[in-house]
Amino acid sequence: MFTLVTKLGVIGYRNHAERLVNILKKRKDCTIQYFYHPTKKINNSKFTNDFSKLLSCDAIIIASPNSTHYAYIKKLVKNYTGYIFCEKPPVTSKSELRNLRNLNSKIKSKIFFNFNYRFSNFNKIFSKYLNSKKLGKIHYVNIISSHGLAFKKDYTTTWRADGKNNLNNILETVSIHFIDLVISNFGNISKSYNSSALVSKKGTSFDTSCLILNHENGVLTSILNSYAAPLIEELMIIGTNGYLTIRNNQLTIYSPRDTFDKKGFFSSPPVYQKKSFVMTKDYDDSLKKSMDFFILYVKNNKTFPLKNFESSLDTNEILLKLKEKR
Repeated sequence: MFTLVTKLGVIGYRNHAERLVNILKKRKDCTIQYFYHPTKKINNSKFTNDFSKLLSCDAIIIASPNSTHYAYIKKLVKNYTGYIFCEKPPVTSKSELRNLRNLNSKIKSKIFFNFNYRFSNFNKIFSKYLNSKKLGKIHYVNIISSHGLAFKKDYTTTWRADGKNNLNNILETVSIHFIDLVISNFGNISKSYNSSALVSKKGTSFDTSCLILNHENGVLTSILNSYAAPLIEELMIIGTNGYLTIRNNQLTIYSPRDTFDKKGFFSSPPVYQKKSFVMTKDYDDSLKKSMDFFILYVKNNKTFPLKNFESSLDTNEILLKLKEKR
């Protein structure tokens, strides 16, 4: 049985790791026992360079650079029986992916990969309007998510800008969320195209990617992500009878298709519905819901459905194929 207060270990301490820690600090049923970093020395009683100390925790959160995820999982599964929360992507190479697939089911069922958009309202929009009368049959989706991270003063000193170890970090950190979402809602991909670029000329890794995905059911998806642009969070879903947009924090549905002017020509459909929708807030909410889901399983000593593990690796496999096509 777990104690009332769940003891957690965190691998990583800045940026996204800090965001996760802030969520955990608001919970009264959890305590962070240790922060681990292999080399850095920080004057904090909870900060350690001794990896073995993490093994006393009920669960360990891996929120380190993408290229280190597999190495930590590999190290933990040898002699750790607790739960593992690992940021996406699970791995950055085909050999690592193959090794994860070959883990036994008992180990897999205690590993959770944080595809937090699965818990988002953004995801609910896809499922809600997938076969709706207002949109009709969906056949095109366009997603744009960007901000100016690459132009921040300290960007070039971070792991995200390191092309040697994290050349495709924009794909692995941002695009992977949306790839997972569209696969979950529109099914397998028959063809895919990827164009990546270093637009900002800051650092050596790609800061911009554009993906085109052809789903087997005929849906076409376009995904643009960038660290070298203003903050843009936009979605367009086009169906045979209407379309949906999220732009400037507003979700708007236009329908029906058969809207005509006085001459009998097609005209823009009227607004059927309009409401506030802040995608950046939805991301934060989904992150909390994802962590809540993980902690619930840990506290109840339950194992995660194996389909969650496998679907995470399926998304990861598509990502690896896209990296080859740049």
